[in-house]
Amino acid sequence: MEDPYQVIHDTTFRLLKMAVTKLPSDIKTALIAASKNETDETAKTQFSAILTNLDIAETGVPMCQDTGIMIFYVKVGAKFPFMGEIKEALTNASRKATIEVPIRPNAVNPIVGGNSGDNTGVKIPWINWELVDGDSVEITAFPKGGGSENVSIVGMLKPGVGLTGVKKLVVDNVLSYMGKACSPNIIGVGIGGGSDIAIKIAKQQLLRPLNDKHPEPEVAKIEEELIDAINSTGIGPMGLGGKTTVLGVKVDYAMRHPASLPVGVAVQCWAARKSTAIITKDLKVTYLTHPLEGN
Repeated sequence: MEDPYQVIHDTTFRLLKMAVTKLPSDIKTALIAASKNETDETAKTQFSAILTNLDIAETGVPMCQDTGIMIFYVKVGAKFPFMGEIKEALTNASRKATIEVPIRPNAVNPIVGGNSGDNTGVKIPWINWELVDGDSVEITAFPKGGGSENVSIVGMLKPGVGLTGVKKLVVDNVLSYMGKACSPNIIGVGIGGGSDIAIKIAKQQLLRPLNDKHPEPEVAKIEEELIDAINSTGIGPMGLGGKTTVLGVKVDYAMRHPASLPVGVAVQCWAARKSTAIITKDLKVTYLTHPLEGN
């Protein structure tokens, strides 16, 4: 049998390389469709620049100079036999990718200053663990850029404002940052739970495919209403005007306390980097978001 650590490490390295150099097909397809639907000449120019940039990136260079901070989502089966290998493999793969892709070092100490130089450090990579049934592990590399992260928010609303207040918070936030987050954006919204739960749910929504809908029709309706409302602002690509300000809005929720209505809003730029693979207990690897490149 192959070395489990090495398989996890090498798979994670490939995930990072694919994430920063090639968008998943659903996102690129949405950008192409938005470009074709655009009538504003300035917006068409912006889309042309974005799509040209993506073509260049697919030759093996990062699509943006901000290659994000290292975040992973790990769904590990309770019977996966190599759980103890995962954290070290993800950390060392981040170091390797920094040098070999290359990706920009983005891990800065907020207390004493200084960049670690290898995209690792205290609590980074940040790993979102989820224990699930089964004997495989699903790893998603999610290198998150700083510009869109800077306009993500948590709002602690009064329950009386209801869903109208929730939707107003999301739209008002878009109006406050306009093009600062490199639109067209993808926005995740988490409703309920607590402040930490709401923003965690919101960021998880950025992992959903653009073409899916929430299984509960009431939530799917909120998603559609927010897409329509935000795109009607005319902010457009890069904030310079146009029809498409968001490619998608994804919403989910948790039960809330009677006294509070937390809302997390996670914003992603058009360079929506993510890449996912599954490793079985037999160390067979399947790449989900970039199948042709990985397999």
